[in-house]
Amino acid sequence: MLQPPVKSGPRYNQLITSDKVRVIDENGENIGVMFTNEAIEQAAGVGLDLVEVSPNADPPVCKFLDVGKFRYEAQKKANLARKSQKTQEIKEIKMRPNIDDHDYDVKMRAIHKFIGEGDKVKVTLRFRGRELAHQQLGMNLLRRVQEDTAEVAKIEAYPRMEGRQMLMVISPK
Repeated sequence: MLQPPVKSGPRYNQLITSDKVRVIDENGENIGVMFTNEAIEQAAGVGLDLVEVSPNADPPVCKFLDVGKFRYEAQKKANLARKSQKTQEIKEIKMRPNIDDHDYDVKMRAIHKFIGEGDKVKVTLRFRGRELAHQQLGMNLLRRVQEDTAEVAKIEAYPRMEGRQMLMVISPK
């Protein structure tokens, strides 16, 4: 025996599988528990569909609604939820171990802005030439970054060397 194709969204009218349902009319009034066929006839009499709004209840809760309008509203709500969702990005700030004070301040303003927007920040310290012999300078600089962002951010990945660069990841608290 062939099954009808699975439709997305709520079941309505003849697609409701339960024989008894709790019915709520178009004004939100609870009519009570009745047979599904009787409820479908009442909904058709008002010019609406019988839509299953809570299928897991016992008995399932159905409402007199316009199915097309109900689906449209549900889709609009889902789109709005998807649009207002904020994804966390990783922003990267690159520095050198012998960075000047003003340049450091500019980088710190950028870090504070990124953290304020809810993004993670990857601080990359690039060593060139003989700077590689003075890794303690890099550690001191990253420790300074850590102290300057302590009240707004936490360390997610502690400073570590990867080839010629030292990395640290901080994220909002």
